[in-house]
Amino acid sequence: MQQADQRSGEKRAIRGALLTFHQDPFLLPIAECYSYLADAIIVMEEGIITAVGPADQLLPTLENIAITHYRDHLILPGFIDSHVHYPQTEIIASYGEQLIDWLNQYTFIAEQKFRDRSYADQVAKRFLKEQHRNGVTASTIFCTVFPESVEAIFTEAARHNMRIMAGKVCMDRNAPEALLDTAQSAYDESKALIEKWHGKGRAEYVITPRFAPTSTVEQLEMVGALAAEYPDTLIQSHISENLDEIEWVRSLFPKARDYADVYDQYGLLRDRAIYGHGVHLTERELSILHERGAAVAHCPTSNFFLGSGAFNLQAAKGEGRAIKVGLGTDLGAGTSFSILQTMNEAYKAAQLNGAPYSSLHAFYLATRGTAEALNLETKIGAVAVGMEADLAILDLKSTPIIEYRMQYADSLEEALFIQMMMGDDRAIAATYIAGEPVYTA
Repeated sequence: MQQADQRSGEKRAIRGALLTFHQDPFLLPIAECYSYLADAIIVMEEGIITAVGPADQLLPTLENIAITHYRDHLILPGFIDSHVHYPQTEIIASYGEQLIDWLNQYTFIAEQKFRDRSYADQVAKRFLKEQHRNGVTASTIFCTVFPESVEAIFTEAARHNMRIMAGKVCMDRNAPEALLDTAQSAYDESKALIEKWHGKGRAEYVITPRFAPTSTVEQLEMVGALAAEYPDTLIQSHISENLDEIEWVRSLFPKARDYADVYDQYGLLRDRAIYGHGVHLTERELSILHERGAAVAHCPTSNFFLGSGAFNLQAAKGEGRAIKVGLGTDLGAGTSFSILQTMNEAYKAAQLNGAPYSSLHAFYLATRGTAEALNLETKIGAVAVGMEADLAILDLKSTPIIEYRMQYADSLEEALFIQMMMGDDRAIAATYIAGEPVYTA
């Protein structure tokens, strides 16, 4: 790589192979859905992509702009993590059990530390640093019940001008007393955080009931009222991750038709609402998610780690009621910050369902597909003029065995498949956020 040093705020250009998506290949012929240039230049200024095209066409127009050339690399839209718990960073790779036991033994203990703002600041710095090392340029984050945890992640993200979507967990039952709020305090604290952070720079607030079993009817009513009051915020929670969890929801909400109906009754299924997992969604639930415009965050490493099952992505994209799907690491039940490793596990989930898909489908899912799930596809998830300049630079020969294997790749699809099956954080050569390099290997 030939590196050109530039001061922050100057026009910046990078050169290399480029892959970007503009349609959903799960719904349309793959050839219509992506663009690939073997030698491209991307020009960025003030956080926005101002020019993109073949190098031979753009080079004559860039006489006074230094260019960073990434040879044997692939320029991609920055990866987007649609579902992640930054307070669980310290408990990654804690011995499993299944969902409810894991929450009680690890999650709820770790999250109690986040009343301490200095501790939250420390974890937020480590968490975002790891995201940048893995080419993640935007993410949708669960904090804890404590507003301090939200303040910490937004403050640290603002240092990098990073698009972060985050929210205070709302939880007033079925958890340790130290982690419980109330219906009213959940509303009041969330509202105050929305007023302070939503739309400030690249920060977006996410209304965040943890999941149905940890909120009373009264709290869900208050959360629904908040969502109606702020229709442009995101909403996030969990749904149908584990069979025991589904039975628990049925016992707690006996009048609801199913898990999705619990959220629907309180106005929490809509565009910009994204629900983690969805492993065991019924046909009725998939149809209502489609009708409401809500999305699912596919979190395969977590689903395998906790033994929850394998989400069927191809079925979720069923003709006539396809739903939006993003890709999520779900740390800390997820075991890696790497989106490449998450694509690896997602492919295995597809195989277990007898419905595998190509590497091009997988890279769409990690970029534009997740942006679409968050209704952010006009801002992030693709490389085009006017888009925010969030980019991941992939080293196609990041390890000796990958370099060897790539000698035998005879197509773009095969080269991408090698990267998603064998690659990890070592494959990320650089990460750009709003046009500035925040990580260089």
